[in-house]
Amino acid sequence: MPKYIAFLRAINVGGHTVKMERLKKLFEALGFSNVETFIASGNVIFDTPSKNTQALEKKIEAHLKKSLGYEVATFIRSASELAEIAGYRPFPESEIAKSHALYIGFLQAPVSAEAKGKLLAAESKIDRFQFRGRELYWLLSASSIKETKFSGPLLEKTLGVPTTLRNVTTVKKLAEKYA
Repeated sequence: MPKYIAFLRAINVGGHTVKMERLKKLFEALGFSNVETFIASGNVIFDTPSKNTQALEKKIEAHLKKSLGYEVATFIRSASELAEIAGYRPFPESEIAKSHALYIGFLQAPVSAEAKGKLLAAESKIDRFQFRGRELYWLLSASSIKETKFSGPLLEKTLGVPTTLRNVTTVKKLAEKYA
């Protein structure tokens, strides 16, 4: 049975708090098996025979909105996709080592060439971006995230598609554990 990882946006931010045990039960109520959560930032691992990830995203989003009372954008990747995402090197290792962080933006759909161009035109010495499939890789070379003008909501607005961010360390740990 396929294993999937759901990356949820708006879990435990912006005044919303959802205990991971409750989140696990919400996924189990959808008929998913082997449900686990990974850190309290909205990462849920589960098995289901379904292979249509877009339909799964919509099903989860509708259930969470009904259960929690607010929209929770959902981004699903299979365990094998996650291994590929975690293993991809968008920037030289020497640059990653010197940076503050490398984030991976999970997108619900590939972005248009126009949106890519818009974001790439906004690159600076501290913000560099690279796209691959339905992922955005953001290398933040500042000493603090406070130094950048970018944020998850601004990236999403610039790209025109729902997006959620995770630190590459989190993605690698998930891939090591489940892929």
